[in-house]
Parts: sequence; structure tokens; C-alpha cells
Amino acid sequence: MSSIHANSRHPERHRTQHIGWLRAAVLGANDGIVSTASLIIGVAAADADRTAIGIAGIAGLFAGAMSMAAGEYVSVSSQSDTEKADLEKESLELRHEAEEELEELTQIYVGRGLDVDLARRVAEQLTEHDALGAHARDELGISQITTARPVQAALASAATFAIGALLPVLVVFAVPTSQIPVWVAASSLVFLALLGAASARTGGSPVLVATARVTFWGALAMAVTAGVGLLFGVAF
Repeated sequence: MSSIHANSRHPERHRTQHIGWLRAAVLGANDGIVSTASLIIGVAAADADRTAIGIAGIAGLFAGAMSMAAGEYVSVSSQSDTEKADLEKESLELRHEAEEELEELTQIYVGRGLDVDLARRVAEQLTEHDALGAHARDELGISQITTARPVQAALASAATFAIGALLPVLVVFAVPTSQIPVWVAASSLVFLALLGAASARTGGSPVLVATARVTFWGALAMAVTAGVGLLFGVAF
């Protein structure tokens, strides 16, 4: 009995518990580095001076952070609204169609490998304990881990975007103007590689694959933007 209580005080923690904030944080930081570095490289490639390049980078930092926050909040709020609507519908069905809902839960457990009698007993006990929670988890796929959290996602995206964007901006003021494109590109690839490795370790995925993925797409984005900057720089 004591071991059961001890285990209940020390529940297992899994990497999926990080999925909500980790997705928003990685997306924000990655976008902050790539979009701001690309913007800086594009402006620098058009023969702008350091002041113009720096202003472009800082403006991109603030605009991007606000855009990420707004986008994440709206997107995740839509998910949250859908979850609430599904839960309200399920709650209504449990009040008016209790037997049908119990049978539905039973069949879910049968489909997962339990025999009919055991599945029925499990469904009855879970229904007695927390009917809506059982249907939310096993029928709708909504759990505490995956529940949408709009404010958390918005703040994480905005903060990590700003941190990611700040890195290439600082490089602009630390190197000679003529070398800004090269230094921003090189340092941003290093930042992206570190971000990919850190997110992979946190999420438990292969480090090399994650690192290669973020650096490849970051390099491609910066190369395309540099090409645009050169094109317009020559045109004018």
C-alpha cells in the first residue's frame, strides 16, 4: 500500500508533456532567426548602410513578434473553441443518451483489445468516476497534455521570436558593414543548428536530423532573400 502511495506522489513525466510550449517556442525562435536574418541580408545585399540595415532588423523583430503572438493566439483559440464545443456536445449527450454513450465507450475499449465484459466494466467504472473526462480522452482525443492554451502559445511564440530575431540584429552592430551579409548568414546558421539540437534533446528526437532540417531551410530562405536584395540593388 505504501508503494502505491509513493508512486502516486511521483507520477511519470513524459516528453509529450512539453509538446504545447515546445512547438510554439521552436517555431517562434526559428522564425525569428530566419526571417530577421533573411531581411537583414536582403537589405544589406541592396547596398544599404548600417543604420538602414539595423532599423530594418529591429522593425522586423517587433513586427514579427507581434505577428507571431497574434497568429498563435488566433490559431490556438480556434482549436480551444472547437474543443469546448465538442465537450459541450458530449456533455449534452451524456445527460440525454447515457446508455448509448456507455455502449459507445464500451466499443472503444473493445476495439483496443478488451473483451466485451471487461470493456463494459471499465466503461461503467470510468463513467461513474468521470464520464465527461473518459469520453473527452478516449472518444475525442482531448487530454490535459494536448489541451489548447492560447495565451501560453502566444507568449511563448512572441518571446522566442524576439530572442531569435535579436541574435542577427546584434551581429549587424558588431561587424564591419561590408561583412554583414556573411556574418549574419554564418552566425544564423550556427544559431539554427543549436536551436535544432536543443529542441531535439528536449523532445527526445534525433539531434542530427533536427539540426540538419532547420539549418537547410534557414540557409535556403537566406539565399533566396539575398538574391532578391541583389536583384533590386542592381536594378536601382
